[in-house]
Amino acid sequence: MAGHSKFKNIMHRKGRADAARSKLFSRLSREITVAAKSGLPDPDMNPRLRLAVNNAKAESMPKDNIERAIKKASGGEADALEDIRYEGFGPGGVGIIVEVLTDNRNRASSNVRAAFSKYGGNLGETGSVSFMWDRVGQILYPAEAGSEDQVMEAAIEAGASDVESDLEKPDIYEDAPGHTIITAFEELNEVAEALSKVLGDPRSTSVIWKPKALTPVSGDQVATLMKLIDALDSDDDVQQVYFNADISDEDAAKLAG
Repeated sequence: MAGHSKFKNIMHRKGRADAARSKLFSRLSREITVAAKSGLPDPDMNPRLRLAVNNAKAESMPKDNIERAIKKASGGEADALEDIRYEGFGPGGVGIIVEVLTDNRNRASSNVRAAFSKYGGNLGETGSVSFMWDRVGQILYPAEAGSEDQVMEAAIEAGASDVESDLEKPDIYEDAPGHTIITAFEELNEVAEALSKVLGDPRSTSVIWKPKALTPVSGDQVATLMKLIDALDSDDDVQQVYFNADISDEDAAKLAG
């Protein structure tokens, strides 16, 4: 296991400082409701629900909101929500995966397609991009969880497949310094539980798309790409947006400025 893999987890996560808190809670609530509907309404007996609840708690979502979202699963509301994955290419040939949870497939499809068209992208068929990515588990810990060596040792013992520690000032992709632990998709819950006994509760636990390689993009294409990502990310139906851009420090600094 490498201490610093060359892979950068370039993923646009919900909950950035510029995202409305109410919108974040709405998205978390929908995921909890759908997760509860997909199995038992008990986090201890439903892995997907356990992940959703843990992530909601990590975002300081009130307990009452979480319980309400679980109770909705016993009604008919969750039946109308549908998981959809869209795949396409942005400026410079950057691969993009968009995960949607919606009660209106036509609306979601129209909005996603419009964003790609407006900002120089091309929406493709399912599978046109995801074959270049791996579906893996990701566990995030804050820097305070331990040193690089301590987290590495704990991750190895827990059965993780990779660790990347970035304890410096965050860049445009990260909301805080910390440790990123990668696991096999099937082993996420087992590894997360083992780590929590040693490092405490993680900042978040999730299943993500991890690109096998990054696509270099520079100049004006960087700004256009980020406009596309932001347009997708701001859509209420969109849960997550992943992209595999390799952006230079110089271009990243221009964008941040």
